[in-house]
Amino acid sequence: MSEHSTGLDAVRLTQLGRVNSVVPSPCGTWLAVEMAELNEEQSRYISQLWKVWMDGSHEPLRLTRGPSNNKAPCFRQDGSLGFLSNRDTDENKATGPNPRFQVWVLPAIGGEPQPITDEPLGVLSFQFAKAANKLVVLTPVLPNVPHEKQRSTWEDRQKNGPSALHYKAMPVRSWDHWIDEPGPHVISFDGQGNERRDLTPDAGHEHLQASWDLSQDGSTVVVTSRTPLMEDHLPAQSLLFLDLDSGGQRYLEHQPTVILDQPCFSPDGTQLACLRRTRTSEPAHYVSLWLMTLATGEEREVAARWDRWASTLLWSDNGDSLFVTADDDGDTPVFQVSFVTDRVQRVTTKDSGGSHGSLCTLPHSHSLVGFRHTVFHPPEPFVVDAAPDATPRLLANLSGFSPEEGEAIARIERHHTPSDGGAEIQSFLLTPQAEDGPHPWLLWIHGGPINQWRDGWHWRWNPLVLVSQGIAIAQPNPSGSTGRGQEFIAKIWGNTWGEQCYQDLMYVTKSLTQHDRLDSQRYGAMGGSFGGYMTNWLAGHTDQFRCMITHASIVHFSMFHGTTDVPGWFAMGMDCDPYAATDALEKDSPHRFIADWNTPTLIIHGEKDYRVPISEALYLFTALQHKGVRSELLVFPDENHWILKPRNIRAWYQSVLQFAKQHLAKKILRPTDV
Repeated sequence: MSEHSTGLDAVRLTQLGRVNSVVPSPCGTWLAVEMAELNEEQSRYISQLWKVWMDGSHEPLRLTRGPSNNKAPCFRQDGSLGFLSNRDTDENKATGPNPRFQVWVLPAIGGEPQPITDEPLGVLSFQFAKAANKLVVLTPVLPNVPHEKQRSTWEDRQKNGPSALHYKAMPVRSWDHWIDEPGPHVISFDGQGNERRDLTPDAGHEHLQASWDLSQDGSTVVVTSRTPLMEDHLPAQSLLFLDLDSGGQRYLEHQPTVILDQPCFSPDGTQLACLRRTRTSEPAHYVSLWLMTLATGEEREVAARWDRWASTLLWSDNGDSLFVTADDDGDTPVFQVSFVTDRVQRVTTKDSGGSHGSLCTLPHSHSLVGFRHTVFHPPEPFVVDAAPDATPRLLANLSGFSPEEGEAIARIERHHTPSDGGAEIQSFLLTPQAEDGPHPWLLWIHGGPINQWRDGWHWRWNPLVLVSQGIAIAQPNPSGSTGRGQEFIAKIWGNTWGEQCYQDLMYVTKSLTQHDRLDSQRYGAMGGSFGGYMTNWLAGHTDQFRCMITHASIVHFSMFHGTTDVPGWFAMGMDCDPYAATDALEKDSPHRFIADWNTPTLIIHGEKDYRVPISEALYLFTALQHKGVRSELLVFPDENHWILKPRNIRAWYQSVLQFAKQHLAKKILRPTDV
């Protein structure tokens, strides 16, 4: 296999700017853009704010700099730019980043940023009212500790203990940390950070990972609120309305199998849109769009016949529709959903493809802004007419990587492979642009399982890094993937992980071995999370792949259920009692087929991964070593389910490429050759 010096390697990947959010100025002439950049030591990312002119009349301008993180831009009513920053608030010190974020404001008339909050444990998120002098923040608060003693009490506990964590019910962990004592509270201020008022003084952990919104007139906050676990060991999630003037609270009556999420007020504050996720006895849960009239309490589903799952929600300026993003057959376009006709129209053209996020309406225009990305370029700020079949236009190249560079690295094809499940399986195929092949290749299986590979940039699983080294990448969207409708998602539900999805992947593999740009003998499989599970399942059921690379993967269903931070969700997806029906639970568990596993395997895991605990990787490595299968274990003690630190990202790609090249070489290596 030839070495390639051009293209995109892991070092350059980590050096690119990472656009995370976009918000337009009230005048509509420029955008505030949050972008993470690599620090001088190339050890971590620092978020900074940039100014991008809508008309392109000037080069983008850096608004913040230094060793501190500056993120989450939001404009105040007077045109000043608010943001979260962990810079030191003491002007006489240059001690670097503070452990806590506060709300800072960059005045519209110029000058230096100033802090307007000083929350003892920092600010998690914030919003200014668009048409009122109001500020609301979400901040962690220790229970039964006076406000003036919050900081000193917390710092003493962190330094001197006790460190004990005591639980009487699940959950106890989340993603990469134990759930500790401070719970998020909703705090209101005036727009200058004065008149502090705790709107949820008795809150515990019901607002953990909450989504929330502030009405434009600054009168009301709506925040998601979790209830204790239901009989199925999962929470319900309702909505809590908070009156900023009276401090009054009103709960939307919850239903035990319903989760309401991403609430957002209409421009006039009379209606509320949200996502509604319903757990039913039918296969797979269902995500729908709901509209509420606040004065009457009337609720209704919107666009019930639209067989897609909306994600980002944005009201049109006149309040008669929503702009949403949703996975759709390998893309994540922008759609417009009408409340009048229930009709759904695609805004961004199908030919333009791509994925979109951070949507905002552009003031004084009929346009939308946000960020857009494809396989060939990272997220960049864009603008598009708020009309059907409009062509999006990029406004800047902040990342430092152009679409033309991506197109010079790889050819991309979309394939649709017939399967025995009655539906064609859509896949992306990326092959080196400069060579005809046949190329060695990897079947790269996505996580989820309710997810999709899309025409979009991926910071963690970027195929261009491998294609630049001469390895083609196939990215299938088998049963269980989003973008194909509810029935297609449901095929992965109810303890069927190793069935239809496995068949789909084998049909795709068979089809691709006949592709004239792919080598019919030199191919492997890889994946992370659920993709890692499917890689493990393939290894126990076929020897046709040259190698397996499995990241943060599930190996033993019973052990995984007992240690993951989300056991209720896993049990629901398996549709069985994990303790009363162990045999039923484990019928598709990869550990049962390790006796048939002969393929060389690279196992990768982060030790701080509480979603798929590292015990899964240790179990698999121990088993393969015992069996004599060539296997390697790569552990990142300081990473979670994702690999996030720049130098760790580089080590990840280096190990993956080295292992793949070794086992996809033209000569089949014998143990004595290694």
